[in-house]
Amino acid sequence: MRSLSIALIAGVACAASSAHAARPDTRAMSCAQVQALIRSRHAAVLTTGPNTYDRFVRQFGNECDWPEVPVSIPVPTREGECRLYRCQEPVLDFPD
Repeated sequence: MRSLSIALIAGVACAASSAHAARPDTRAMSCAQVQALIRSRHAAVLTTGPNTYDRFVRQFGNECDWPEVPVSIPVPTREGECRLYRCQEPVLDFPD
């Protein structure tokens, strides 16, 4: 029973560490590489910092749930900042 518990804990630890390693890091890629990855997958969850990540989408597509729309934000890449799109509710500013 003890060996089964140790094997189970080791398996969970490996799965947790490999899940983090599988997420691409924008800081290690060029802007063109990150944009090509998003275009090919239509949407991707990417690491953007030591403790941050986000889901990015194509500018023109249907990856956002209503009422969200693709909004451009800067993210760090190997070359500096790169503009990517993530889903966000639009800010409506109606005149009085």
